[in-house]
Amino acid sequence: MKFRVLGSSGAELPRYNSPAFLIDGVLLLDAGTIGSCLNEREQWKIKNILLTHSHLDHIKAIPFLADNIVMKGKKHSFTLYGIKDTLTALRENLLNDRIWPDFTRISVSLRPVVRLREITARRIFRVNSYKITAYSMNHSVPAVGYSISDKQDRTLVYTGDTGPSFDIWDKALKINAVIIEVSLPDKMEALARKTGHLTPVLLSREIDKIKNFPGRIFITHIKPQYKKQIEKEIDRVRRKKQMDIRILKDGEVYKV
Repeated sequence: MKFRVLGSSGAELPRYNSPAFLIDGVLLLDAGTIGSCLNEREQWKIKNILLTHSHLDHIKAIPFLADNIVMKGKKHSFTLYGIKDTLTALRENLLNDRIWPDFTRISVSLRPVVRLREITARRIFRVNSYKITAYSMNHSVPAVGYSISDKQDRTLVYTGDTGPSFDIWDKALKINAVIIEVSLPDKMEALARKTGHLTPVLLSREIDKIKNFPGRIFITHIKPQYKKQIEKEIDRVRRKKQMDIRILKDGEVYKV
C-alpha cells in the first residue's frame, strides 16, 4: 500500500494544501485537495472517497471533481463514505443547489455523479480490495478516523482531525503506519482541547495508547503559522519515544 499526499496542512496558504491522501491512486482519504494536484486522468481513477467529518477543509474539493466529470461528459461516478452527520451536512450545506449543484441528482449516464454511502463506527466494510473500519474520534463536530487494510494485511490508520481519543487504538489492530494530526504547539493546548485537536505533548500521550506500535507515524494538519515551533516539539517527542515520526510533505509518496 502506498499513499500520495495531495494536502496535509491545517490551513490554506501558498504551497500548503488542505488534507487529502490518495491510496494506491484509487482510494481517497478526505477531499480537501483534488483538482489542483491531479490531472484529469488521475481524477477519473478516483471512485471512492472516505470522509472523516464535514469541515470545509476536508470536503471542499468534492464539488470541483464532480463538475470536472460533468463538463468532460465522462460516464463516471464516485462514492462518498461518511457517517450520517457528515453526509447530512454535505446535502444540506454544500450539494444543495444553492452553494453548488446537487450532483447526487445530476447524471451524465444512468447513475448520479456523486453517490452517498452511510457508514457506522466499528462496523467493517469493504471498498474493492480494502477492508475498512471507521472509529469515532474526539473533534468539534461528529467525526471518524479509519483503519484501512490491503490484501497483504498492511494496515494504515488515519485519525483525521482529533483531540485525545481512545476508540481508534484498538488492541486487536496490528498497525503498520499511522497518519495522525498535530495542529497546534504545546503552548496552545487549551485551545487544542477545546477545538478537538492535538499538540506534540498530546501526541505523545496518544502514542502511549497504541498497543501494537506502528512502524511509522506520519504527522499531518500542522498550522503553517506555527510550523517551526511544532517541528521542534515533535522532534523532542521523536527522540523521547525513539520512533520513526515524520512530518508529511505535500506531493510526496510514502509506502505503508
